[in-house]
Amino acid sequence: MAASDVLSRALHGPVDPPLRPLPPPVADLLHALNAPPRLAAHLRAVHDVALQLVEWAEQRCSYLGVDREAVLFGAATHDIGKTVHITELSGPGSSHEETGREILLAHGFGPELARFAATHAAWTDPEATLEDLLVSTADKVWKNKRVPELEDLVISRLAQAAGTQHWEEYLALDELLEHIGDGAEGRLAFQASFPAYTLSTAGDARRGRTPGSADACGSEARE
Repeated sequence: MAASDVLSRALHGPVDPPLRPLPPPVADLLHALNAPPRLAAHLRAVHDVALQLVEWAEQRCSYLGVDREAVLFGAATHDIGKTVHITELSGPGSSHEETGREILLAHGFGPELARFAATHAAWTDPEATLEDLLVSTADKVWKNKRVPELEDLVISRLAQAAGTQHWEEYLALDELLEHIGDGAEGRLAFQASFPAYTLSTAGDARRGRTPGSADACGSEARE
């Protein structure tokens, strides 16, 4: 199978359980950047989880005013800098964050969208918005990783907006994240089924120098 076909399968192919495809502008950009298929699969998994989070937040508090498109774009592009820093697919490193922002800006996306590539690991920033927090949460819970401090920030924002008690929002969010976590095994298997190298590095891969491993994108530079 041609490398472009493998990338297309990661972006659009059928998955069991289903994962929504990435937004067309993002898919086109990943093709243009010759993204590693495993990275594309990772972004697709996180994007699908982000959509579940946004839909839940909108139902929970219809007047919350979450910027749905911003969250989905942020989830779909948060690790796009790893098209340059490929070693960070499987190992620690944060160089991809600012590089990702620069890539998106260079391709005509506005700073309000490009920022997620640089902020998805900076959820402790006092200026982080609810949209930032949802992208960060999706980037954790897609593989059933729970971060209480991050979740508490989301809960506080929801409770303040809805005028409810903190414990009420905690129970509701916990139930949702448990449900999402139940699908982590399938998402991890989907991601691991794709190579972590691009067409330009395939020769190195055949010589035993494949960048990436079975849990590529599973490690984070900063928790």
